[in-house]
Amino acid sequence: MTESTVKPVPPVDAPPVVVARGLTKTYDTGDNQVHALAGVDVEFHRGAFTAIMGPSGSGKSTLMHCLAGLDVPTGGTVHLGRTEITGLRDAELTLLRRDRIGFIFQSFNLLPMLTAEQNIMLPSQIARRGVDKQRFDHIVDVVGLRDRLSHLPAKLSGGQQQRVAVARALLNAPEVVYADEPTGNLDSRSGAEVLHFLRDSARDLHQTIVMVTHDPVAASYADRVVFLRDGRLVDEVTEPTAELVSARLLKLEEA
Repeated sequence: MTESTVKPVPPVDAPPVVVARGLTKTYDTGDNQVHALAGVDVEFHRGAFTAIMGPSGSGKSTLMHCLAGLDVPTGGTVHLGRTEITGLRDAELTLLRRDRIGFIFQSFNLLPMLTAEQNIMLPSQIARRGVDKQRFDHIVDVVGLRDRLSHLPAKLSGGQQQRVAVARALLNAPEVVYADEPTGNLDSRSGAEVLHFLRDSARDLHQTIVMVTHDPVAASYADRVVFLRDGRLVDEVTEPTAELVSARLLKLEEA
């Protein structure tokens, strides 16, 4: 990516894309209650790549699911732009997720009978939405899939399949992309490729990306890492390195 293709970074005082305030999530387990989230305040800005980390059971996946409207919090609010998504009806949430949010999962979720290009275009076709051909071409080039568009998923490597999933998530310029352990099924080289693409999309396309990961190396590609413990936001670092993230995680697990 040349300097001429890099757009200026939005000012830090730009309104956040996603805001959570006082977010709680409680599960009843018979005689006990499990507090998966215990009052989380967090926000994510346009063009930022943020990783969510924490020890096992810290609430990081629950937080992402509540932010994305995939789970209903017990208390608190989540805003996507000016829309408060907490309290929306199921049909409204379905449309919001389709039109304004992108998803990347550990399993690639590609349809095996469709080519890479058809998989990328599928959500747009389902929504009967026109595709910006210039954006499509740019994303395909950013993720390096130009010579793989006619291939079925079975003919693609794991890294290439995940790049198809990344392109699919980015195509309609969603306000935020949520990535849940996106490199969990990939070898280190393929994982690094996907993380490079996510980082480039945040910088080059001003895409807001929020990633849950347990891997300090993966988190080092982000601009910021926020740490959860026992359902609470307890720490964050900017310009993370794998070593710094590992040290913070170890400190949390020992506490």
